[in-house]
Amino acid sequence: MTSMRFSKGEMKGKVLPPPSKSHTHRAFFLASMAKGESVVTHALLSSDTKATLNACRMMGARAEVDGSTVRIDGGELHAPRDVVDADNSGTTMRIFAGLCSMFDSEVTITGDESLRKRPMGKLLDALEQTGTVCGSNDGLPPVTIKGPNHGGDVHIDGSVSSQYITSLLMTSPMLGSDSRITVEGNMVSAPYLDVTTHMMRLFGADATRTGNVFSIKGGTGYRPYDYCVPADFSSAAFPLVAGAIGGEVTVTGMDLDDPQGDRRIVDVIRMVGADVTVDGDEVTARKKELKGCDIDMGEIPDLFPITAVLLSTAEGDSRLYGAPQLKFKESNRIETVVNMINAIGGDAEATDDGCIIHGRPSLKGGRIIHKGDHRIMMSAAIASLVCDGPVEMDDVECCAVSYPDFVEQMDSLGMKHEVI
Repeated sequence: MTSMRFSKGEMKGKVLPPPSKSHTHRAFFLASMAKGESVVTHALLSSDTKATLNACRMMGARAEVDGSTVRIDGGELHAPRDVVDADNSGTTMRIFAGLCSMFDSEVTITGDESLRKRPMGKLLDALEQTGTVCGSNDGLPPVTIKGPNHGGDVHIDGSVSSQYITSLLMTSPMLGSDSRITVEGNMVSAPYLDVTTHMMRLFGADATRTGNVFSIKGGTGYRPYDYCVPADFSSAAFPLVAGAIGGEVTVTGMDLDDPQGDRRIVDVIRMVGADVTVDGDEVTARKKELKGCDIDMGEIPDLFPITAVLLSTAEGDSRLYGAPQLKFKESNRIETVVNMINAIGGDAEATDDGCIIHGRPSLKGGRIIHKGDHRIMMSAAIASLVCDGPVEMDDVECCAVSYPDFVEQMDSLGMKHEVI
């Protein structure tokens, strides 16, 4: 594990953020279920998406990787013959659990120590409504799945993770019967479901949404489709906030019409007072005096850590709210973010669904603990831009989950760092 010290620097320049992790996961799974060859270009090959590609191969898909292009020959699928290790990827584990309900042989899915603490109970409960037999460690991984999934009417609590619903949705066209999925309660991270159904339709599925009810035609399967993964707004948030608090940064390759919910980072940065301009596929953020504000994070929970950093030196008080599901991410992100902000001299307090931040003119710096959470690690590095002293941390390699070139790109923009 590499330890680093990040320090203030004048941020200026242009970067191409990595491809979307969420889109890459979905593209690999959809291409694996489609009969024939699909080509996924501009794919993110991170530790998480490699776990998904491994799971696809274990159920019979053939995949060839050439740089950021992945050719997948799918359709001839079978239950994995060995335990599937999802590593640290909650998306892999949750979507694949649904897919394994297609098979009439038992499949076991596990992951690393962190993943084995992430809840699966509500997804397993929903799968059992379809005739699937599920087992778990009191709702936690490892989980066992044994189909066949008969489809039909399914009700699922939407308050914990949209990945549960995505898992049910993506499996449904492969089933012999139509499916009707009703989401009960709050539908957290709903834009991710729009991404899911949009991509399903590209691969030939018949999936519609009316309010909180999804209707999917069974027996259609998927057809091959050549898919180009868009740039990731979740990752672009880090250089954009770096520009908003530390200089002027442009990110390229962005599609403001994409259904990614995290494209709202552009609106968030504008809301707090920074200067943001959009020119085609380029977005530029420039440093200005920032004002505190209240922001609903319910549909954009992945932006919570970097938004907290953005507001840590904004004038006045800010409230981030509406995202209790943050407790069930790679870490308890409410707790980890508040501890991170306070450890480097900020003033934040946790709430049940977010946090309250009392802005300060600058932060002091210090050592933070990110608990292996890539978004906390990268947010803390960006926070060094408003700190009088350096920000230190261990295990900087964890950024490879979603942004493998993070340190190198931030260095190219002007952020100072050294190995300690």
